[in-house]
Amino acid sequence: MDKVVDLYLSNQTTKKEWKAFLEKMDLHNFSEKEVSVIDHTLGLVDDEGNLVGTGSVAGNVLKYIAVCNKDSEPGQRFNKIVTALSQYLFSQQIFHMFVFTKVKYAESFKHLGFSELARTDEAAFLENGSPDVNDYLNGLPRMKNQSDKQVAGIVMNANPFTFGHRYLVEKASQENDMVYVFVVATDMSLFNSNERFELVKKGCSEFKNVYVVSGDSYMVSAATFPAYFLKSADSLIENQTKIDARVFKNIIAPKLSIKHRYVGTEPFSHATSIYNESLLSELEPEIKVHLIPRLKKEDITVTATKVRQLIKENDLAAIENMVPASTAEFIKANKEELQRRIREGMKIDGN
Repeated sequence: MDKVVDLYLSNQTTKKEWKAFLEKMDLHNFSEKEVSVIDHTLGLVDDEGNLVGTGSVAGNVLKYIAVCNKDSEPGQRFNKIVTALSQYLFSQQIFHMFVFTKVKYAESFKHLGFSELARTDEAAFLENGSPDVNDYLNGLPRMKNQSDKQVAGIVMNANPFTFGHRYLVEKASQENDMVYVFVVATDMSLFNSNERFELVKKGCSEFKNVYVVSGDSYMVSAATFPAYFLKSADSLIENQTKIDARVFKNIIAPKLSIKHRYVGTEPFSHATSIYNESLLSELEPEIKVHLIPRLKKEDITVTATKVRQLIKENDLAAIENMVPASTAEFIKANKEELQRRIREGMKIDGN
């Protein structure tokens, strides 16, 4: 009879055995970025003490699930490890969970009560528990007769909120009856999710037809999308962006009557360039994608990346030319804390 055990990856012998088992099951990426966010790992051991299954959780996302079905009924070990992970999350008062998995495993998760949100040829994104995506959407603000209005959506990380973000919001506000600004909720940025959300709210406060809302777990972030079952970095970006676009197009936009999506062009980021191309191919023609050239000030392209670099360099004067007053005030008041995060390893490149 297989037994569920805790696997402590802080133990190097255990971690080595765990990696070897996953590699045998065709899961290969063990980057520090992937492994460091794991909160808990369970294993299945057979009567001889051999590892025959494993699964991990990072926040409320199930990861690194693999089982060996040799000498076992098909599905039995899979069901046992996923059930054990669910019970662990329940013990932590977490009643809503997600999983990104290979498409061939999607049906197995559905048999355990998961609902599929989106899929590509290689990956599927599913959820289980509550509050679910319908609860999330029902909790968002609406305007009267919204289905008869021209409604747009913007998704931003805003790390932090700059004049460039504000320029994009202002253009959408002028061209639509209503605009949703979805702030990515993942906490993997210099400015945490609460800080970013508040800065976006303050920066958009003058636009009365703009509603700033959390993207919750439904604006799929590269920080949560796993690399370990995909073959390359570009494959990771492509699958993540396709799933993100398909959740938006097929679930979020219809419920909110969104027919327009505004994005800023990105001349400096390979990942964002792929993301924008994916949005164009996935959303149109049902949802019109508006690619807006990045704002320039004195021939300098305004980017959040540049602002973060200036924080590192302690150049507050230059920052004031790139961000609204509310963002500048926050940076000034929290400069030491932000610089501490950078010194302790928070990455400031990328988006």
